[in-house]
Amino acid sequence: MGGARRGGLLVPHVLGVLLILSEAGGGQWASASAASAPPGCAPWCPRNSVCVNATACRCHPGFSSWSGEIITSPADSCDDINECGPPLAASCGKFADCQNVDGSYYCTCSPGYGLVSGATMFRNESENTCQDVDECSSRQHPCHNSTACINTVGSYRCRCRRGWTPLPGFRDNQNTTVCEEMSFPTWTLPPGIQSQDLIQSVDELLKAPGDLETLALPDRHHTVTHLLSGLEEVLRTLAKAVPGGSFTYQSPAGTELSLVIQEQGHGNVTLGQSHARMLLDWAVAAGAAGSGPAVAGILSNPNMQKLLANASLELDPERQAELEETHESPLYGVQLSLLSAVNSVFLSNTNTTKLDHKVTFAFSHSPEKPGTRQELICAFWKGADDGGGHWATSGCRTLGSRNNSTTCQCSHLSSFAVLMAHYDVEDELLALITTVGLALSLVCLLLCILTFLLVRPIQGSRTTLHLHLCICLFVGSAIFLAGIDNQGGEVGLRCRLVAGLLHYCFLAAFCWMALEGLELYFLVVRVFQGQGLRTRWLCLLGYGVPLLIVAISAAANKQGYGRPRYCWLDLRGGFLWSFLGPVIAIILGNAVIFVTTVWKLTRKFSEINPDVKKLKKLRVLTITAVAQLFVLGCTWVFGLFMFDPRSWMLSYVFSVLNCLQGLFLFVLHCLLNKKVREEYRKWACMVTGNKYSEFTTSTSVSSQSQTRALRSSESGI
Repeated sequence: MGGARRGGLLVPHVLGVLLILSEAGGGQWASASAASAPPGCAPWCPRNSVCVNATACRCHPGFSSWSGEIITSPADSCDDINECGPPLAASCGKFADCQNVDGSYYCTCSPGYGLVSGATMFRNESENTCQDVDECSSRQHPCHNSTACINTVGSYRCRCRRGWTPLPGFRDNQNTTVCEEMSFPTWTLPPGIQSQDLIQSVDELLKAPGDLETLALPDRHHTVTHLLSGLEEVLRTLAKAVPGGSFTYQSPAGTELSLVIQEQGHGNVTLGQSHARMLLDWAVAAGAAGSGPAVAGILSNPNMQKLLANASLELDPERQAELEETHESPLYGVQLSLLSAVNSVFLSNTNTTKLDHKVTFAFSHSPEKPGTRQELICAFWKGADDGGGHWATSGCRTLGSRNNSTTCQCSHLSSFAVLMAHYDVEDELLALITTVGLALSLVCLLLCILTFLLVRPIQGSRTTLHLHLCICLFVGSAIFLAGIDNQGGEVGLRCRLVAGLLHYCFLAAFCWMALEGLELYFLVVRVFQGQGLRTRWLCLLGYGVPLLIVAISAAANKQGYGRPRYCWLDLRGGFLWSFLGPVIAIILGNAVIFVTTVWKLTRKFSEINPDVKKLKKLRVLTITAVAQLFVLGCTWVFGLFMFDPRSWMLSYVFSVLNCLQGLFLFVLHCLLNKKVREEYRKWACMVTGNKYSEFTTSTSVSSQSQTRALRSSESGI
């Protein structure tokens, strides 16, 4: 390869020489200069120079003399300047080489690289576009047909194909590798037993399982347990008849068997093939056995997907607790995909349930990138007490994955595989209740908003409070339904924005509830003369205070918005108190106001001449406010525990109460209000085309006059 590339540089050299000759033009030779020297010029100017006057000459660009740029002596000569030599005067850039020619230089890409344009040379670093040339795709490699070409940066390699081995005298990393097909070594086996026949029989069974596929799942896994343990025992017995050495056999179906047989001793031994590699201390293979050679082997079978379909996974308890903490939810199930061959490891030592020295494995598998709530794990097949079996991870640790290979370390031996585990951390029933319930709540809240805007007989300061409360709950519930789940697992800008909006909307809802308690306090306790707080002050307090709290919280700790599982406030560092603190203060403040109100109303009713009509109205307002505080407050008391994976029952209670908020407000403020019901009946008649009777009209007029009288009495209070 190197010689071919050097030969390819002849053309650039020739082109460079022609380029310099074309730049220099005529007058390159001393004789030509002397013959064509004009009158008054020195006839003795050397080659590669030009006449200046009768006593001096100047070297052409790219040439120099020992006396400097101007030559005054016939003994001087103009010699080529090596722009590519030290000190380096010319820079060609990355992956490029400088080529010197007479009077100039040019640049070429280093061997294994080429210009994007396809040209062979360039002038300077600014024109450098050298990139790696894929010799394997362009067939510019001399790899033997028994090898496979593998492109590398700036070069390539010739590697033996699967099932082939380099011929003696060749190394696998040389480009001149020549390979031959591996043959299964021959040895004397017990009568009637052929290992090739055994492996091929297993392959045929797995290729067409027949009745095995119709078995119930426990029975099928029971068969797998006995098949794997039986193969290990048979191969361990057969290996005792094999002469010392190591080999690898590959069946036509892709099953591979690797064996190492050697005398007992100490030190690390590597055993492997295309599916799996194992590094272990040879003392582990020998165990407490007597004299004689020890055996270590790996049987890799890539055709067991059908028999192992729908197998369960038993996670290590510590790992399961770690996953639940990471995903902030219990694990409701694990979906498994088998990515690698099933690799059964067997040794002369049969006591491998708990090894003193851990064994390191590297398992090859199909390319797969873990997604959200997924990971690559090393698992082993564990036989159950009832005869069945399942995957397990106890005693094994996944060290990492790279280049379609996963490295594991285990303290015991069994049949191993690489699995893609998808953790199901979502309760489907809870998700269904939340989705349906919030949709119902949004419909009810929207009806409340339209009612408060369109029904004129109930217009007033308290209706304004209820309107903005429902608006905050409607926006917050819509954002909760659409964006509370952090599907990607990464806390990005979108998740932080959702958390911030939820923080603001729910704080605003509680602020409007606090303003309702304050309004009730003015009406009952302080006997306030007038309509209470004006609308602009209500809006300033109801929307400005939560905005101030969220702004201060974000400025203090913007990383507190968003979590890996939910787009909500982070539990760490006490950041959740930026929501809990104001909510608890509002609930306690309203509770004090309502207790004071009830006590004041009790005293009013006990007076000698009480204004019963006004007191009954105030009592109704107090009861509705207390009921509203109870429902909203209790909802978020349970909501504090919703994001704790250990409190799934409280999560159900919160979801049900949260979904009933809109329905409760609609019933409390709309359906139980006589004036609202009358307006609903009027709208229903308008939609159905019925005409109101004279009685209905007079009733409406009377109702409006009563409303005006009631408003004047409110101002009197």
